[in-house]
Amino acid sequence: MLTVAALLCFILGANGASVPPFLTLCKRGDDACILSSAKTSLPIFAKGIPELGVKSLDPMYIPLIVSDESGLKLKFKNSTLTGLSGCVVDNFKFDPLNKKQQMKMTCDVTLTGDYEVKGQVLILPVEGNGKYKIDIRGITVKSPFNLSHIEKSGVSHWKIDEDWSKTFKFKVHHGTTFHFDNLFNGNKVLAEPVLEMLNTNWQVIMEEISPPIVKAIIGYEVEAVNSLFSAVPADEFFIQ
Repeated sequence: MLTVAALLCFILGANGASVPPFLTLCKRGDDACILSSAKTSLPIFAKGIPELGVKSLDPMYIPLIVSDESGLKLKFKNSTLTGLSGCVVDNFKFDPLNKKQQMKMTCDVTLTGDYEVKGQVLILPVEGNGKYKIDIRGITVKSPFNLSHIEKSGVSHWKIDEDWSKTFKFKVHHGTTFHFDNLFNGNKVLAEPVLEMLNTNWQVIMEEISPPIVKAIIGYEVEAVNSLFSAVPADEFFIQ
């Protein structure tokens, strides 16, 4: 999750008129300034910047997430993610010469929406459809990014390369709580053992089902940052 703060390395040093005024000016290579600015600017950025084409990331609407891992088919539809504006930027490194950056962020987030599930969770069969809620506490995401320049109307802009989806890593530190309405068509005798197993073994469950979820979230964040990059020329992103 969360590419947003990491990518603020460019945003925070901006001195162009088209850049939002809440962003702090930084010199190129001043990592301490950039990190500090990312921490304070993330909550505002996550709410979206409509005038620059940046959509809201908190809340974030996700039409579809599909997970088919370890014999469990899980589909999330019409989901809403909340909590990204409260993420903490733990670390940031940026190498403008080689067009690379690394980031680390920790977040508490909640996903709600509709689900469909069928398969097996550890040793128990499971099926159902209805409303769901997942609370994820203390998820840390690390992700290196390769960047490139693109030309737009003869002006150079930054862009995140597509290979970001192959390099991110994450770990949940503090726990995950699952709630699924209408498991086994509302049969509580069958549903309660499954929910107990999910919540008791949250660490194993997250390792199995969450990679597509995290990938989908990061994808929307990358889209938001690329929208900003498209709106602001590359040479406006640092104090010269």
